[in-house]
Amino acid sequence: MPLVIVPLYASLLAVMLIVLSVRVIRLRRAAGVPIGHGGQHALERSMRVQANFAEYVPIALILLSFVEMQDWPWPAIHALCIVLLAGRLTHAFGLAREPEDFRYRVTGMAMTFAVLGISAAMILAGRLLA
Repeated sequence: MPLVIVPLYASLLAVMLIVLSVRVIRLRRAAGVPIGHGGQHALERSMRVQANFAEYVPIALILLSFVEMQDWPWPAIHALCIVLLAGRLTHAFGLAREPEDFRYRVTGMAMTFAVLGISAAMILAGRLLA
């Protein structure tokens, strides 16, 4: 059975990564910093938002794809994908703020961790029940 749900959300998350990356590029150009952050706090913060996204989203999408491949109910898959998308938006919003509002950052990470943990549990349960 082909994946139909996760690719939709992967596409939305790819657009989000492009937006985060363009933000880093613009700050680099404005600061004249070709590599690293050059001591520019705003650039460093923007780079961390982008890097954190790139660190967590790929494994989440892999796990979600496995969940979909195991034929878990589509409402559960959509719910997990929506939580991931909302979590990443919330985290990026919180981390990008000056001064930082930790509530958004913590909530975004909690949502991301929930998706990772629940997806992993579903895969293991699906395997054990097969």
